[in-house]
Amino acid sequence: MLMELHMNPFKGRHFQRDIILWAVRWYCKYG
Repeated sequence: MLMELHMNPFKGRHFQRDIILWAVRWYCKYG
């Protein structure tokens, strides 16, 4: 997931929202 950020810098803000949602889900699961 983080690798995609480096490989696709074009996604920008839209990807930023996705990674926030992913981080929240990961936190709920493993946090």
